[in-house]
Amino acid sequence: MFSPSNTFECRWQASRLMLAAYLLAQLFALGALLFLDLSCSSLGILLCLAHAAWVLPRHILLTHRSSIRGLRRDADGWQLLSAERGWHSVQLRPDSLALPLIVVLRYRVPGTWWVRSICVPADAQVADVHRRLRVRLKFSRRRWLAPE
Repeated sequence: MFSPSNTFECRWQASRLMLAAYLLAQLFALGALLFLDLSCSSLGILLCLAHAAWVLPRHILLTHRSSIRGLRRDADGWQLLSAERGWHSVQLRPDSLALPLIVVLRYRVPGTWWVRSICVPADAQVADVHRRLRVRLKFSRRRWLAPE
């Protein structure tokens, strides 16, 4: 009888496509603020730049210590990897999404009530690893259980 392994691990790197999409969205937002004659355009521009300063190193370029760079499943459940915390347990949420071009991991850290998200585009991993991640997320048993 075939018994599939319950262990799985994958890591990813910064995505050029996600960086391009983010910069394009920022360009449109800044262009709209500059084009429109609003009394608070300078505040909007400042908020866009502050958002970029926060999001780029943490979620796009993955250079910040708190950036999530890996996922694994073992006997202890699902765990995420960051330089700041190492491997730490999380509970994956049922609204996580695994599509051919992007995987959106929705998770909750034990002890917190809010849900966080990570986007893993296809170009952030080797094609085979990205496919195995999608398959594992779609067909893994007990994937939504809270860590023990």
